[in-house]
Amino acid sequence: MRSRFTVMESESRLVQMVESLLFVAGEPLTLADLTRALEVSAEAVEQALQELATHLQTRGIRLQRHGDELQLVSAPEAAPAITRLLGLQASGRLSNAALEVLAIIAYRQPLTRAQVDAIRGVDSSGTLRALLARDLISEAGRLETIGRPILYATTPAFLQQFGLLSLTDLPPLDLPPIDAAQ
Repeated sequence: MRSRFTVMESESRLVQMVESLLFVAGEPLTLADLTRALEVSAEAVEQALQELATHLQTRGIRLQRHGDELQLVSAPEAAPAITRLLGLQASGRLSNAALEVLAIIAYRQPLTRAQVDAIRGVDSSGTLRALLARDLISEAGRLETIGRPILYATTPAFLQQFGLLSLTDLPPLDLPPIDAAQ
C-alpha cells in the first residue's frame, strides 16, 4: 500500500530536497537548476527556499543568494573558529581605497571604472585590479556605449567575506544618480 503524504509533509520533503541539492553542489545553483532537478514549479522552490532560509537562521550554515545563484555557506559568526580549524591565515586587510571602491560597486552595480572614478575623484584602476584578484568583484558585461567599457559587480565571495546572505542585507543608502554614459 502506498503511503500518501499530506501537503505539509510534501512541502517539508521539498525543503529537504532543496537543502540536499545545495549541500552536494560544488558551485552555486540557480532557481532553474533546482526546478529542473526537482521537477516542481519555481514558486514551489521559492517557497521551499524561504522556509529553508528561515530554518537555517539558527544553525551553523546559511542560505546565500547572489542574484539568481544560491548556495549554502558557513554562518558568518563561525568564521574565527573555521579559520583556526583550517589554519588559514588572514588574507590581508583591504585598504581604505579598496573598501571605498567595493562599497561604491556594491551599492551601484554594475558600473564602469569611469563611473567609479567620477564618484571617487581619483583613478581606481589599480584598486579594481586588486579587487578582481581577490575575487570580490568581477566583470559583469560591457556598457553599450562608445568604447564598450567593462561593467563591474560584486561576487558571491564578496557576500561571504562580509557575512551577507544577499545584497539586500546591505544597509540602505540614499544615493544620488550617476551618469550612465561613462
